[in-house]
Amino acid sequence: MAAAGLLLRQRAGGGAAALWRAQRRQRSTFDVAVVGAGIVGLASARELVRRHPSLAFAVLEKEKELAHHQSGHNSGVIHSGIYYKPGSLKAKLCVQGAALCYEYCDQKGIPYKRCGKLIVAVEQDEIPRLKALYERGLQNNVQDLKLIGAKEIKAKEPFCRGLMALDSPHTGIVNYKQVAQSYAEDFREAGGTILTDFEVTNMEMAKESSSESEDGLKYPVIVRNSKGEEIYCQHIVTCAGLYSDRLSEISGCSPEPRIVPFRGDYLVLKPEKCYMVKGNIYPVPNPRFPFLGFHFTPRMDGSVWLGPNAVLAFKREGYRLFDFSTGDFLDAVTYSGLWKLVLRNLSYGLSEMYRACFLSAQVKQLQKFIPEVTINDVLRLKFTVVTYSQKRRSPVILVTRTVA
Repeated sequence: MAAAGLLLRQRAGGGAAALWRAQRRQRSTFDVAVVGAGIVGLASARELVRRHPSLAFAVLEKEKELAHHQSGHNSGVIHSGIYYKPGSLKAKLCVQGAALCYEYCDQKGIPYKRCGKLIVAVEQDEIPRLKALYERGLQNNVQDLKLIGAKEIKAKEPFCRGLMALDSPHTGIVNYKQVAQSYAEDFREAGGTILTDFEVTNMEMAKESSSESEDGLKYPVIVRNSKGEEIYCQHIVTCAGLYSDRLSEISGCSPEPRIVPFRGDYLVLKPEKCYMVKGNIYPVPNPRFPFLGFHFTPRMDGSVWLGPNAVLAFKREGYRLFDFSTGDFLDAVTYSGLWKLVLRNLSYGLSEMYRACFLSAQVKQLQKFIPEVTINDVLRLKFTVVTYSQKRRSPVILVTRTVA
């Protein structure tokens, strides 16, 4: 799960107004403000206050509740680190992060399931890619990976069919909203302040203080919200998820990489059919496309999600089919990176649109792995948002799914 960050540093100077001295004690002042109370923002704030307990910290969140978007509405998979390029920061952090996630959940009593994952090859031409993925996982130090054959697949997943699979026993599932809320509790207990319903719309440097001021301008960054309220701080870190590019631009930095939202439609197995899936079942990813494909994902509540697909969304937080934002739509369609992605993956994109319209087409994808699944066994239930960004011609999926 990924987000953008930026840091506006303190600038010393002279020229403080008398008004600043008169009102200083009445203002909300912090050494560091973190924008965004998703799991990235809360984890960052928690770690900062643990490392610097003498400083004053605040988390600013535009919603009235924490982890309301991506962090609270995702598939909940604890990935083991198989997919990423060996030696990359993503590979290193995913492997270490999975171990730390399990450790934290044990410490806090947060329930999780280490249910494992099978990446299943159903066609002969997928086997070389599967073996390459196995080698990549070994290079990334993913523990206890192994390739298994058809009989072993059936032993682990009785209803799953495949020629060969990569078995990742340490992949798990958790409720990340619960994890994020626990981070928030840790942050508050360490003395941090969380301000909800505080949508940041502007950041700027305060006017320089005069040389007569006792300690100069200690809190030079002014952060304003949509209601005109202000807080003052020395530093600001943004972890704004779907709006990370816009907040970067507000701060005076580059908006790259840009965010373009794609809606992903999930199906869900009917409760009486959930026995057919024990752990995560994934296809062998096609390196030509920036998505992992349709997969089976068990949830902590006992349900099983199927999907997602990926079609262009017309609103960044548009979780329903007809949600539309003129600004978000224009931002997306006028961004050259989107059209590079579309042209590079035109046939795939058309297939995704077709599957989005016809339930039977989605079920056909699922039947490659579990032939017993029928159209009568599934329901349309969830919408997700995945975000695509492009920087320097390289497409990257930044932030995965958000569900209504």
